[in-house]
Amino acid sequence: MKKISILVIFAIFTVSVSAQNLMDIYKKGTVKLVPDMGYAQNNNWNKVFKSYYDTIYGAPMGNRKSLIIMPDGSVLVNHRYRNFYTKFSPDGRFEKEFGITNSKGKNFKKTESIAGVLNDKVLFSNLDNMGNMVCSDLDGHYVKTLKLDYAAKQVIPLSYNKIAVVGWVIWKDKFRDFVAIVDYETNEEKIIWDHFTNRCNEFEHCNLFNYRYDFNNQGSILFSSMPYVNNIGMSSAPVITWLEDRLVVGIPTTGEILTYDIEGKQISKDKINWAVHELSVKEQKEIQQKAIDKFKSKKNPKFADWVSPEENRKANKILVAEMESDLKKISKPIKIPYFSTILKDSDNNLLFFEIPEEENKNKFNVWVYGGKGHFIGQSSFVCDDYQLQINTSKMVFHNGYIYSLQLKKNVSGVPLRLVRFKLTNE
Repeated sequence: MKKISILVIFAIFTVSVSAQNLMDIYKKGTVKLVPDMGYAQNNNWNKVFKSYYDTIYGAPMGNRKSLIIMPDGSVLVNHRYRNFYTKFSPDGRFEKEFGITNSKGKNFKKTESIAGVLNDKVLFSNLDNMGNMVCSDLDGHYVKTLKLDYAAKQVIPLSYNKIAVVGWVIWKDKFRDFVAIVDYETNEEKIIWDHFTNRCNEFEHCNLFNYRYDFNNQGSILFSSMPYVNNIGMSSAPVITWLEDRLVVGIPTTGEILTYDIEGKQISKDKINWAVHELSVKEQKEIQQKAIDKFKSKKNPKFADWVSPEENRKANKILVAEMESDLKKISKPIKIPYFSTILKDSDNNLLFFEIPEEENKNKFNVWVYGGKGHFIGQSSFVCDDYQLQINTSKMVFHNGYIYSLQLKKNVSGVPLRLVRFKLTNE
């Protein structure tokens, strides 16, 4: 087992209200996520999640959904690029679709996904392209709009009518990432952390492995041939979570863990010191060559269904040539961030998930810290029935369980499910 040392002091008295003793489960090693068969029964998933088949320019969009837990244990599911939300009862039963309505009872023409619940009474959205955060009551009746002048990667509720935002702005030759605390009542904001990154990023491979092809202004495709590149992202964006009375800010690329009080005053600053991984030159070349071979083997490639087969073959030929050119340029290891995301469980433990060493292996290593900042142990999350995606938009802890949006294996029709997982070592 790797040795680590972290001195972050959260000074929180943790009281367990879970249906399970999560700490004991983590300490035993591998954690198996088992679906609760009594939850979300009798839903017609082909109907409930019919938007799973949504596409934009031929690219699938239906799995771009997220969820939040309401104060009564019901669940709201966001549908990307749709103007409605789906509500499920505390036992997972589909209840209704609804939108944010104005004073005349009509839905807004376009709203972003609901990001959270403030003080158990206000729903607030992510920022739209104009920096608007739409707020409503729990039934979707419009209350007010907060206005900010940037884009956001993460938005979470705090205490005392405050909201934390991971924002970003594109400058001429760099990106600015920052964390701000926004006052719901006054719309005033305070930036408590920021970082500037070159328009590429701090990783020297930023121009490699990312590919874009435009189909004569009819649309485009964008993908990466190399694992971890999309996880690393274009900047050093932090991950945030609220731990009763402290805002925890984790920087994946550096391993720094910062904590702040509700006013934005920094309380502590430490750094995770477990070993940072690297993808060697040899490993990169092997992965890149595998991607090239895959593209070359396609007799009738189909990137986009809105253009002709000939145009798809042309795109494939150009992309293969670009990947072969990049293969020759690989000369240095790639640093892999210390962690991909942080989840807070329902016992106020913090779970730092490593980026998987292999894609689609469905095993996720995690470092577990208690509410007072003490190391509990290393574990792994696995699941037999679902292809896991582990991030804050897909997984939320509540009363000892994980409520999640995941793709079920070996089913016909829509594979997406709202599922409640039990955590067990069996």
